[in-house]
Amino acid sequence: MRILRRQFLRLFAGVAALPAVSRMARAEIYPTRPVRIVVGFTAGGSTDIVARMIGQWLSERLGQSFVIENRPGAAAKIATETVVHAPPDGHTLLLVSSSETINATLYQKLNFNFMRDIAPVASIIRQPQVMLANPSVPARTFPELIALAKANPGKTTMASPGNGSIGHLSGEMLKMMTGVDLVHVPYRGAVPALTDLLAGHVQILFTGIAGSIDYLRTGKLRALAVSTTTRSKALPDIPAVNEFVPGYEAISLFGIGTPRNTPADIVDTLNKAINTALADAKIEARIADLGGMVLTGSPADFRALLASETEKWGKVIRAANIKPE
Repeated sequence: MRILRRQFLRLFAGVAALPAVSRMARAEIYPTRPVRIVVGFTAGGSTDIVARMIGQWLSERLGQSFVIENRPGAAAKIATETVVHAPPDGHTLLLVSSSETINATLYQKLNFNFMRDIAPVASIIRQPQVMLANPSVPARTFPELIALAKANPGKTTMASPGNGSIGHLSGEMLKMMTGVDLVHVPYRGAVPALTDLLAGHVQILFTGIAGSIDYLRTGKLRALAVSTTTRSKALPDIPAVNEFVPGYEAISLFGIGTPRNTPADIVDTLNKAINTALADAKIEARIADLGGMVLTGSPADFRALLASETEKWGKVIRAANIKPE
């Protein structure tokens, strides 16, 4: 009986160890084939650039190709749904952007629940918007712009890349927190909005730093403030809105997500590789060129940030009664 009991205990111990061994083996061999990173926007934009930058790093470090798949349209909903329905094996990833935190409230009917159906892997970039003005605008500083808008309600025009865009919501949140009356002028994308700002057809615009910094250097546009809580290294002389409006923050964020139920060890492998990339001086410099700041952290940290951003933008969308185009 003792022999049988010892044999049973050894067998039980071996079986109990199998899940841990299986997890270790899976982490060692992942990825087993090329990985696709699905991007909800066209090639060449900030979202695509971030995906290619991190994809190249992961390809070099994990021994398989990380291929960028652009699935533009419907404010990134097509890309998100593609990943939601992919096998949860770490071979299909989503380049997460602020669009996902906005869409959760902006669209009443979605075929997925982002916070439920996408597992956060790692954050990558925290990127401010910059508040730009045409040089013809009398205000030369952020406080002067607010004073001008308050003295002339309904006469200061604010361009945006479209209803529900991060540029639009940045302005709407400013209106809520300061009481200014800005007239929203939506465009179909950042380029036409920027073009009309340069021509003086509109007066101000919230947009990304990377696409506008050359116009600032040549004096064709004026930067009044950045939308992060602290100043941007790309524009160190430009104040943050938070210096005048405490608590104001409107950021674009980028990171990586994967279908829910993806094994935790695969998520951990990707998280560690991405955080290692963000510690590399060349990657940090490339992110700075985009006007952004490195945003490291655990999957739990990224989940908390996404939840916070979703709640914040939900309040703005409901208060301003914003509807999709």
